[in-house]
Amino acid sequence: MRRRLFKNLLSEPCTEPLSPQAPGELETLGAELRGAVARGLGRSLAIREVDAGSCNACELEIHALGNAFYDIERFGIRFVASPRHADLLLVTGPVTLNMREALERTYAATPAPKWVVAVGDCAAGCGVFAGSYACVGAVSKVVPVDLVIRGCPPTPVQLLEGLLWLLRADGRAAADMA
Repeated sequence: MRRRLFKNLLSEPCTEPLSPQAPGELETLGAELRGAVARGLGRSLAIREVDAGSCNACELEIHALGNAFYDIERFGIRFVASPRHADLLLVTGPVTLNMREALERTYAATPAPKWVVAVGDCAAGCGVFAGSYACVGAVSKVVPVDLVIRGCPPTPVQLLEGLLWLLRADGRAAADMA
C-alpha cells in the first residue's frame, strides 16, 4: 500500500493536456455570443437538451459547457428543465422508435419561435447506428432542424460556434424581414 501511495505521489498525472487554443479565444467567442443573444432575444437563451437515443458522447460535451472552464451561463445561455421555457432544442443521437413520440411532444411543447439544433453525426444521419432496426432516422425526419453541428462528438467550442452562427443567421433573417 505504501509503495503504491509513493508511486502515485511521485508520478506525473495521467490526464490529457488541454487542446492548444489561443489565449482569450474562448472569451472572444463568448463575448460575441453574449452580444448575439442580447441583440436577438434581449434576455438569456434557454436551451432544452434532448437525448433521442445516442451513445452519450455528445451529452458529455454538452455538459462540459456548464463546467468551470466553459461556464456558458456567463455568456447569457442557460439550460432549462422544461421545453415550455426553452428557445432552442439541442437534440443528440439518431431518433429511436421509443423516443420519436417524446421528441415530437417536446417540439410541440416548445413555444414559437424556436430553433432545433441536431448535435453530432448520429443526429445528422444516424452515424454508426444507420440501418438499425431500432432507429427511425436522423432528427430532420421527425422535426424540422435549423442547424446541424457535425462531429463525433463535436467539441464544446464547436457547439458555441454553431450557436453563434445560428443567432447571427437568424438576426440577419429578422433584419431582412423588417
